[in-house]
Amino acid sequence: MAYGYTGKMLRVDLSRGAISTETLDEEFCRKYIGGAGFITYYLLKEMEPGVDPLGPQNKLIFATGPVTGVAIPGNGRHCVGAKSPLTGGYAKSESGGHWGAALKHAGYDGIIFEGRAENPVYLWIHDGEASIRDARHLWGMNTKEVQETIRSELGDDLVRVAAIGPGGENLVRYACVINDLHEAAGRGGTGAVMGSKNLKAIAVRGHRRPDVASAEQVKGLTRWILDNPNLWKSSHEFGTGVDMPGGVVSGNLPIRNFLAGDFPQAKDIDARAIRDTVRIGMESCYACPIRCKKVVKVDSPYTVDPAYGGPEYETLASLGSNCCITDLKAILKGNELCNAYSLDTISAGDAIAFAMECYENKLFTKEETGGLELNFGNAGAMLKLLDMIARRQGIGDLLAEGTKRAAEKIGRGAMEFSMQVK
Repeated sequence: MAYGYTGKMLRVDLSRGAISTETLDEEFCRKYIGGAGFITYYLLKEMEPGVDPLGPQNKLIFATGPVTGVAIPGNGRHCVGAKSPLTGGYAKSESGGHWGAALKHAGYDGIIFEGRAENPVYLWIHDGEASIRDARHLWGMNTKEVQETIRSELGDDLVRVAAIGPGGENLVRYACVINDLHEAAGRGGTGAVMGSKNLKAIAVRGHRRPDVASAEQVKGLTRWILDNPNLWKSSHEFGTGVDMPGGVVSGNLPIRNFLAGDFPQAKDIDARAIRDTVRIGMESCYACPIRCKKVVKVDSPYTVDPAYGGPEYETLASLGSNCCITDLKAILKGNELCNAYSLDTISAGDAIAFAMECYENKLFTKEETGGLELNFGNAGAMLKLLDMIARRQGIGDLLAEGTKRAAEKIGRGAMEFSMQVK
């Protein structure tokens, strides 16, 4: 077998409750490498055109790469892919943390889910063994509740969990898959695909690291990275989102549903502001010394759980500047809600910004919004909408479809406010 791989792919037929293991030969691994390559291969090879993204014929694939689980900075990555329920096209999203490394250590390079379970289930993988378990008691829980419950059931606090919250269960078209509570395979709606399959979570635990050709060269590469701080110093100190004011100057920062070009308050909601006010630490992905993940704690006026981490650039921009929200603590609360509910912060923030522009152009009445005043800058309305979207309540049901479908349903020129690939 090629170094860096386990040579095994797990296939789970949820309709039949059947699990099988497929062997990956070295030629295949060298040709498709892993992650997005594996996902693309299986989607093209095994899915017919016209498959309903939320139907049982869609595949949901988790895949690691050859460096995942190896002690090299930046190794803690995995990909999640499917046919997107948001776009109808190819969806592939990446996530960090510890889950991908744990899957590799448990003996698999990836997992292919197909079919649909009759009742909610979760998959438990432990050192080369896999089983499908009842998850009816987990349905309705947020991601932290799921992780805590599964770890308690399995009697192991080091079990790594990838899960969906209410957003995935309710098939929000941009629901994501959350692992380690604060890492997200965020784009494309893979969390909705997971929910459509009645798959609540995947729990993994393993103890075998992948073989490498030269352990000494791996250590040397790590030393070289650490000896060149220009490669990682900014990430270590701030994570992403450090230069939002620069984004204003370059025209790169989304502001007021991409309508405006100036946002003087960018400095009040960027990574420096987080460091100077509410950040209590930095965490790392598996075996990575860079430690670029923010940990924040807020007690008032909102309570933000440090377990859900802190926002990166995309969240600060989508829930912040694009909605003209200048209340940093509200943005941090929004980040927590999205991680708890398994919502993509980018698409969720953009849907809310779209709704705000529609409201200000009188395409929504206050009655239609459930009494919410959806003016740009209304932090309370932004937080309420996240909850409504995840639960598909009121206007949240419309926004859960994404801006294109929402605009088509609204009519009256709403498509002009729907920012998308057109």
